[in-house]
Amino acid sequence: MTACGFIGLGSQGAPIARRIIDAGFPTMLWARRDASLVPYRGTSARFASTIAELGRSAEHVGICVVDDNDVREVCAELIPAMRSGARIAIHSTIHPETCRTIAREAAARGIGLIDAPVSGGSPAAEAGTLTLMLGGDADVIAAAQRVFETFARLIVRLGEVGAGQHAKLINNSLLAANIGLADAALQAGLNLGIDQGALLELMLASSGQSFGLGVRGRMPIPTSFAHGAALLKKDMRLLGEVLGAGDPSFTALRNAGADFLERAVGPATTADDDN
Repeated sequence: MTACGFIGLGSQGAPIARRIIDAGFPTMLWARRDASLVPYRGTSARFASTIAELGRSAEHVGICVVDDNDVREVCAELIPAMRSGARIAIHSTIHPETCRTIAREAAARGIGLIDAPVSGGSPAAEAGTLTLMLGGDADVIAAAQRVFETFARLIVRLGEVGAGQHAKLINNSLLAANIGLADAALQAGLNLGIDQGALLELMLASSGQSFGLGVRGRMPIPTSFAHGAALLKKDMRLLGEVLGAGDPSFTALRNAGADFLERAVGPATTADDDN
């Protein structure tokens, strides 16, 4: 079986790594914090003392760290250690150009790269039902298929490297817009004196229902979604950089979601490290 490595054992990466291990793939893990490795003691997973050690042992390496800088730092140590013919799958949601730059660096050493952001959250990862949005060479993706199938149900290639990130940014910006519109609809009901619980129940069973409405409906107050809102705000910012701030499609998405995201994030929210 394919020798795998995984870096980034946070709320999203941990269950992905667990699915790969439980499927029987020989897997090596690396984490900045020893505590992140504790849940894998007693499994077949091996632990690397350095990123380079992991890179030397793996044919397929999954990365699920928080942001562009984290991915760059990991890949700067990983790529020089990997063998020609190996591949990297970036599951982090980052700027598409970061993926393309790293892909060129990897290709110079004969290493394939797939940008492979996911959707569904940790419950879907635990169940093996994530949605996987892929950008990269079709042959490299085909070689990774069996690993991806351990944790994803819908696996879609969108195009070359960067296309997976484009799709993820669009999807998350649409989610932010839907949550913002759901918040406005619930506020309209409040302004008209309609019981909030009854209105939410009605809309969730009617043509106005959406995943975003369900997310908003579960929030006691907007700031209870501060962490998620910070991530969505980051993704919407990245989409604006890719499309251009004056792009009409971006303007529509931003206008629908921006007010709610600002209220939800609050004054001092940052994304947690994911490894």
